[in-house]
Amino acid sequence: MSTALEALKTKALSWAADDPDPETAAAARALVAQGDAAVLADHFGTRLEFGTAGLRGALGPGPNRMNSALVRRVTAGLGHYLLAHVADARTTGVAIGFDGRIGSREFAADSALVLAAQGIPSFLYDEVCPTPELAHAVVHLGCAAGIMVTASHNPPQDNGYKVYWGNGAQIVPPHDHGISAAVDAVTGLGDLRLPEMAAARAANLVRPVPESALTAYLSKVAALRVHHTNGLRIVYTAMHGVGRRLIEQVLLPAGHTDLHLVAEQADPDGRFPTVKFPNPEEPGALDLSLALAARVGADIVVANDPDADRLALAVPRPDGTWRPLTGNEVGCLLAEDLLTHGPQEPNRLVATTVVSSSLLSRIAEAHGAAYAETLTGFKWIANAALRHEAGGGRFVMGYEEALGYSAGPVVRDKDGVSAALLLCDLAAFEKARGRTLLDALESLARRYGLYVSGQKSMTLPGADGARQIREMMADLRKNPPTDFAGTAVVEAKDLAIPTRPDLPAADVLAWSLDGGGRVLARPSGTEPKIKFYFEVREPVAEGEPLSAADTRARARLAAFTAALMTRLGR
Repeated sequence: MSTALEALKTKALSWAADDPDPETAAAARALVAQGDAAVLADHFGTRLEFGTAGLRGALGPGPNRMNSALVRRVTAGLGHYLLAHVADARTTGVAIGFDGRIGSREFAADSALVLAAQGIPSFLYDEVCPTPELAHAVVHLGCAAGIMVTASHNPPQDNGYKVYWGNGAQIVPPHDHGISAAVDAVTGLGDLRLPEMAAARAANLVRPVPESALTAYLSKVAALRVHHTNGLRIVYTAMHGVGRRLIEQVLLPAGHTDLHLVAEQADPDGRFPTVKFPNPEEPGALDLSLALAARVGADIVVANDPDADRLALAVPRPDGTWRPLTGNEVGCLLAEDLLTHGPQEPNRLVATTVVSSSLLSRIAEAHGAAYAETLTGFKWIANAALRHEAGGGRFVMGYEEALGYSAGPVVRDKDGVSAALLLCDLAAFEKARGRTLLDALESLARRYGLYVSGQKSMTLPGADGARQIREMMADLRKNPPTDFAGTAVVEAKDLAIPTRPDLPAADVLAWSLDGGGRVLARPSGTEPKIKFYFEVREPVAEGEPLSAADTRARARLAAFTAALMTRLGR
């Protein structure tokens, strides 16, 4: 037997002996008995790391899976870091929320009890909550940090763990690296004596989240509105997630009472039985919603992902078929609306990520607003907003192409609930003028040019997949493309080489193309994927049907995509 395999078996058995969950402990021992070195290395050879949006991974045994042993170690490391860096951590505490996924409630309780053992109080939600509700509560309650147990829109077998700093944004350097180092320093759980939940509550180390947190959130979201028009017929799906309660609490008082729920997906269910993949971007995920919309004659379909931080929209075409809107389309519609109809103050900011549409920069310029472009991940948008506000400016909105939006200072993360209200308000405003959101998109195209974006993802799981992703990025760096389908590259950027103090190094390659197009390559920070992003800008001549410009744009987009796939041998 090889020394490497022996070491993996020893590590796995040690982990199993320390695992408080008998099910995952038994699964670890079963893997040892099977003796497959590759499988053992996949479970025990490394640890889940903080990526674009926290820890995420499949449920199962070992440090490279989501389980109680890992959650307790991570929380112990977080607690040690807070005690070392936040003077009043034992007074301000940590807010903890969880979604409806398998294991989320238990992992949240584990987190609260580990912190209690360290003398750090927590505000623990009694029931499932959306991610934006937790992110808001961190600031409202004045906590040192926040924990949200969720894997967002990942497959059913996954779970995850997000950490928020006291400013309400997800952790960025130096805190992410510092917390990760503190987790690595936790060698085992043997010295951690967790209290019983009843005892922790009696000692006021586990506290309920006060009702004031929700009341404040609802009040602040209502204050974001720039239109107060109703008369919209809405179909809503929670995608088996936790968004329904807040959506009803936000939309109904705003007058959006013609609300039709997709009953099969309205309540939390971590098995996600009606969808192959609980992401509203995925093909088929909106099928039940669109069928209900056709039956009731809806004006719009509104969908949250399972933790309600993302928002998807679909609207009817004139021929009665339905068109899902892209994240770029929704984000730019929201920006144009808020900059046009919101408070006309100086020093306004809109922000997006490097892989989102460059249209937002044109919109900002037209309205005299500041524009920020950040790394992928809403934590970077949130920190750009915080810096702008610290300088006396006002953050209007930010978005990322993966269906994430945030308006104003209410939540320092994506918020699919407040975005739903603002976009329903906009759709109702357009309807009252005899227009739709498709008409509003056409207005954008005629004013700024037609921006069409696309994405190509490759899912490459496991250690071999990670190796393939590294090799693809290395090859693109060593032999960079000079053109895509005959369109010349006019500028190439490697974001692994930082050029701005507010834009840390990132594994992203970007090529700007002659005529306004661009192509980007980025390994995912939360899934075993490499993602490629494509964008073209097509001028729209006066009087020209938008469909003609769209046909030209999509042909160029397809050519760019095919050229890159050929270049990669895919």
